[in-house]
Amino acid sequence: MMKRWLGQRFEVSAIGIGCMPMIAGGNISYGAADESESIATIHEAIERGCTFFDTAEMYGPFTNEELVGRAIRGKRTGLVIATKFAMRWNGNAMAGLDGSPANARRAVEGSLQRLGIDAIDLFYQHRVDPNVPIEETVGGMARLVEEGKIRHIGLSEAGPETLRRAVATHPIAALQSEYSLWERDVEDEILGICQAHDIGFVPYSPLGRGFLAGGIRSLDDLGPHDWRRQDPRYSAENLPANLAIVDAVGTVAARHGVSNAQVALAWLLAQGPNIVPIPGVKRRETMRDSLEAYKVALTEQDLADLDAAAPRGGTAGPRYGERGMKMVRL
Repeated sequence: MMKRWLGQRFEVSAIGIGCMPMIAGGNISYGAADESESIATIHEAIERGCTFFDTAEMYGPFTNEELVGRAIRGKRTGLVIATKFAMRWNGNAMAGLDGSPANARRAVEGSLQRLGIDAIDLFYQHRVDPNVPIEETVGGMARLVEEGKIRHIGLSEAGPETLRRAVATHPIAALQSEYSLWERDVEDEILGICQAHDIGFVPYSPLGRGFLAGGIRSLDDLGPHDWRRQDPRYSAENLPANLAIVDAVGTVAARHGVSNAQVALAWLLAQGPNIVPIPGVKRRETMRDSLEAYKVALTEQDLADLDAAAPRGGTAGPRYGERGMKMVRL
């Protein structure tokens, strides 16, 4: 597996694994998951050279970290484990954003226990808390670095000004935000800030929550409890228009004899050397396919065709509902 550097600070496989879909049930479901298959998927990914695994206390909540912890037991050496905090909790119920240093410390202690590790390689603030200055949040995370509980600090969905203020407080190793052929807003300003400050960029939902892979042509292709049924871009009004992007990806994939998913991931890798996508997987079959994407060399014509089919702002519908959109780019 090809390697890339995140923020000039540490090396990871060029493609990581988003572990969010791997648990059965939980608060965010992308269809049924079999946890024994999920663990086998992590094991084989490690064998294939993947070193970067992403989870969060919010997934489940908490149970996704436990699954990852079980999967990496005895296999920790050489891996980069990333997790995130953002919320305070009333049991398993979210009780609001809390970016305070005290909440970061609470989250770290729980994550370390669930993951079964003695230090978190990359610890993100999952969503920016508008009521806590980013300098205070990052300052609290920096103290966790000093104590050896975390190794590197990351942010997720931070806006440009927040990112600038954060990096002035402490080095930021990575920014994780949504980025794909159907979500390109980070190209306006955020990617440039990351490049200027040696911040690695980790695209989540690099396949448009599975849409760009080409297997979803209507809402009937989603289960009744699939989280994507509430995604505006999957709605009956927007999905037909967005299929044009999928079809363009499919045309390029046919030229190379590869999958849609590999083309979508290869496009992201072509956007900059500091970009490390983390496709969400829960089965060995899709993991194998995604991890091969680094071998796909897109031509200038391929890139031009994809750019024409999926220009910035060209996707029908917002990427989240109203509540979700209020929590991004803060």
